[in-house]
Amino acid sequence: MVYRLIESATVFVHFSFILYVVFGGFVAWKWRHTIVFHLVAVAWGAGSVLIGYDCPLTHLENWARRMAGSSELPSAGFISHYIAGVFYPVSIEAIVQGVAATVVVGSWVGYVLLGRHVKSASVGAQPRR
Repeated sequence: MVYRLIESATVFVHFSFILYVVFGGFVAWKWRHTIVFHLVAVAWGAGSVLIGYDCPLTHLENWARRMAGSSELPSAGFISHYIAGVFYPVSIEAIVQGVAATVVVGSWVGYVLLGRHVKSASVGAQPRR
């Protein structure tokens, strides 16, 4: 029972991480200091997809599955098991990755443009007396 809970919590955290990788740049529009966390998350996420290094969340889920008496995720990993073929056809995976990268870059462009707007607005602001 405990291992199933760990497995479920790990799946939730994994999905949340992937959503943060894609959309976290927009969070930084409001809370500007979070951009550093988003840069690290994107570097990790992109590296795991492009280079193929193992994700510790996948290891944790596999451990919990083994302890619960279930089989591990397929060797292709979390995305191919839970996302590709479920949310979009596997045949368009490269397109989905391109769209996700475009969303990330777009959020960064917005972050920079908003930063310029905030700086210019604060420069022109009159101090209160």
